[in-house]
Amino acid sequence: MKNRKIGLILGLKGFLAVSSLITIAIALVIYSASITVTPTQQFTIGSSSDSWTLYVNEINQARYLPGGSSQPVFNPSDTGTYAFRVATDADKSCAVKIELTSVMDSGKFSNFDITVDYWNGAAWVSETIYDSASGSSTIAGINGLSAGAAGYIHQDVSMTTYYLVKATYSYDIVDDVTPITTAFQYTPMP
Repeated sequence: MKNRKIGLILGLKGFLAVSSLITIAIALVIYSASITVTPTQQFTIGSSSDSWTLYVNEINQARYLPGGSSQPVFNPSDTGTYAFRVATDADKSCAVKIELTSVMDSGKFSNFDITVDYWNGAAWVSETIYDSASGSSTIAGINGLSAGAAGYIHQDVSMTTYYLVKATYSYDIVDDVTPITTAFQYTPMP
């Protein structure tokens, strides 16, 4: 009988303790806040294809994407007049990684150097190319004959800038007229 009383008292105390905790938990005030997530695209592709005519034994010639053998006449409403556009707001700057999807054949080209121009409001001018997305070291250009070669443009906040890709090449090693294909690949990194 004594054991039963002790069990009943412990059971009653346990029940009261659990009930008190539940009452405290129910009595807590809960606050919440909701958010709306709005993804923003800073990068817009301009011209996504072009066709270049190269001649055997050309030395240090330039081709543009887009435009071929000459810089295009810039028109912001015509995506065929620039390679890509970057529009940053006041919150985030942007770097764009530029590389070839496959390197150019060093058995045909003695050089294939890639640089970038930007529209300054009146003309296409040379853009600074960096060695990394957040680095401060600059490079002269991207070596299109070297696997893994890449360069980065950096754009500060609150700007809209249009870019043009330029390849300076020498096609002077072989007398071969087989078509060559590659693609410029852009990776925006806010």
